[in-house]
Amino acid sequence: MVESIQELAVIAEALSSPIRVRILKMLCEKEWYVYELAKTLGISRQLLYLHLKKLEKANLVESELRLEPNDPRAKKYYRAKPFKLVIDNEIVKNLKEV
Repeated sequence: MVESIQELAVIAEALSSPIRVRILKMLCEKEWYVYELAKTLGISRQLLYLHLKKLEKANLVESELRLEPNDPRAKKYYRAKPFKLVIDNEIVKNLKEV
């Protein structure tokens, strides 16, 4: 549950971009390797990393580095974290100032 004004603002900012909402939707369906996700979305990896950073800051996604057999490079995979976002009058009234 969202407990502070700052926390709600970070989540709202993360979800304010249609591309980030699309990224979150895709990560809710399955985990993705950065290169595959960028290619599917038609954006650069650099731009994708900026969007993923905002989603991570909002605690909506997480990443994991993996070593794959027959590939000496570590690959970074992203997935959505379990979350339930509910915003109503009562929650907003009880937000703490930070």
